[in-house]
Parts: sequence; C-alpha cells; structure tokens
Amino acid sequence: MTITRNHGTTSSDVLMDVPSAAERLGCTPRYVRRLVMERRIPFVKLGGSKVRFSVIDLEKWIDAQRVSPVRR
Repeated sequence: MTITRNHGTTSSDVLMDVPSAAERLGCTPRYVRRLVMERRIPFVKLGGSKVRFSVIDLEKWIDAQRVSPVRR
C-alpha cells in the first residue's frame, strides 16, 4: 500500500495509489483504473498515466454510492 503525504499535515493531503484505492474499495486495481477511465471516481492526475486518490474524496465517493433499503 502506497500512501503519499504532501508537505501539509491535514488528512486531505493524503493520496493513495491505484492498488491502495482498490484495497480500500475491495476490488481489483483493474476495476479502479476502469472507474478512472470512465471518470466515475474522483482522482488526481499527476502527469502521464499516474493517478492518485484523495482519502477524503474517496470516502465521500463511497458514501455517495450508498443505496438505502426499500421498506415493504
């Protein structure tokens, strides 16, 4: 797992790479790359093909995907 911390000290500065994001989401790195390609997940582009994910943005995205149960 690679987590990069920028020069700041806030948790919003923590960035995860594709394998780390996949581990957090419980899926494969290939699926995370697909989400990036389809622009369905927030990411930070560092140049070339390097992408990273803000921990805060990823947690917000996870919460936004939540589906409420239907009462019968």
